[in-house]
Amino acid sequence: MITKKFTPKRTACKVTFSYPAANVSTSVAVAGDFNEWDPAKGEMKLKGDTYSVTVSLKPSTDYKFKYVVDGSNWENDDAADSTVANEYGTQDSVVSVGE
Repeated sequence: MITKKFTPKRTACKVTFSYPAANVSTSVAVAGDFNEWDPAKGEMKLKGDTYSVTVSLKPSTDYKFKYVVDGSNWENDDAADSTVANEYGTQDSVVSVGE
């Protein structure tokens, strides 16, 4: 699940990525264009029954991303704004940050 909240001057958008804990054994991270596809930069914290992390993204931009579950399973978000083919022959999730 993805939620978006713009700053008052709309210079940034706080995007919260969430992933259900029921599908996780040890950890979840989000990796994408916004953090150099580095799961260590997108580690999600467990809050109740959901892992989540909030990142600040630039408006008017689309960002590709995936969830990294248990350190090795790269998964898309069914609630993403769209998907796009990547150079590995699979799909990446896309979050679109409007104006």
